[in-house]
Amino acid sequence: MPLVALDPILPAAQTGGYAVGAFNMVDYASTLAIVRAAEQLRAPVIVQTSVKTVRFWGCAAIASWLREIAGPSPVPVVLHLDHCKDLAVIEQCIAAGWTSVMFDGSAKPFEENLALTRRAAEMAARAGVSLEAELGEIGGVEDDKSVADEDAHLADPEKAVLFCQNVRLSAFAPAIGTAHGIYKGEPKLAFDRLEEIARRTGVPIALHGGTGLSDDVFRKCIALGCAKVNISTQIKYAFIEGFVDYHLAHKEYEPLKPLEAQIERIRREVAEKIELFGSAGRAA
Repeated sequence: MPLVALDPILPAAQTGGYAVGAFNMVDYASTLAIVRAAEQLRAPVIVQTSVKTVRFWGCAAIASWLREIAGPSPVPVVLHLDHCKDLAVIEQCIAAGWTSVMFDGSAKPFEENLALTRRAAEMAARAGVSLEAELGEIGGVEDDKSVADEDAHLADPEKAVLFCQNVRLSAFAPAIGTAHGIYKGEPKLAFDRLEEIARRTGVPIALHGGTGLSDDVFRKCIALGCAKVNISTQIKYAFIEGFVDYHLAHKEYEPLKPLEAQIERIRREVAEKIELFGSAGRAA
């Protein structure tokens, strides 16, 4: 089917008590693996692109891969731009065919973040594209953005409500204590803050920094209102290890064989997360 936006798949997840996995693609092969996992489990799926990946391959190439792979697919597939701070890049991706974008103004003062997010919302609305935004700063490294633990801060519930009242969002990413990349210790999540923000805003919550969280933490976050769960670092590890492990085990120099192993490794790990998030069988 054609690529879809976050609406209505996230509201359905929100009311259904499950979450839709948002997995960062790296290239054509990883995109194929992500969609293949969703098809096998009859699940909606979000294929995310970082700004770095967009700049590496170009908008036209990525959009063509998604149209080719998702076009004949029986499951809903969203093409989402993750953590973009540049409105010009958002405009380019919308024009190329992205069905969902995220403007990340979380490093800016509240009023400036809101004003810029509203500009992004106007661009998205004109094209029928969904929008995600962030409040508070999530620690760790994502794309070219690095936030030290001491600089990360949680989203304020009052400001979260005000933010969501003043801009139309399909997904909202409040900082609740997760971090991008690999956790150095046991993550300390503010579950009470997550629950309050989800309840008071009514907007489907996007959970960032998903790689490395325990199954129980995922389940609790989803129960408290997370309808979108981001997985990026795990895909990067599967991408590299799937190829390298096969080569080291078989000393194979026919590229298609380790590439096939790479696709299968990513597919398997995406499928495990889809099952965990409860979105298997929810494609309808």
